[in-house]
Amino acid sequence: MSQGNTGVTVQVVNAHACPVREVLDRVAGKWAVQILVAAAHGPIRFTELERSIEGISRRMLTLTLRNLERDGLVVRTVHPTVPPKVEYELTPVARELHETLQRLTDWAERNRMYIAEARAAYDAEHDPELVGA
Repeated sequence: MSQGNTGVTVQVVNAHACPVREVLDRVAGKWAVQILVAAAHGPIRFTELERSIEGISRRMLTLTLRNLERDGLVVRTVHPTVPPKVEYELTPVARELHETLQRLTDWAERNRMYIAEARAAYDAEHDPELVGA
């Protein structure tokens, strides 16, 4: 990218995009999204999360929850019982994120046929062999 017509340098773009990309990478990850969706209806226990997210290992659930807690998206509450009862709840910022994810999901659902048709048309124009496959 040159400064030519836009007045934007690669350094400016990278300096701005890097922190945003870091946040998006964290919150848009496969497991983070599923945890945010599962915890959207109120406090949820670790074992409930584990059961509701197909394919996640205990280790990955633990690591993802720690990262979400570190990022201020999840609050971990340990209740003083025997055995200890641990619950996770979304913060207000995470609830806002969940609403955004829901809108994105709605958009994807509304437009999935359009995108499938656009892909098929592109493939037919650019690689006719794919159409017959």
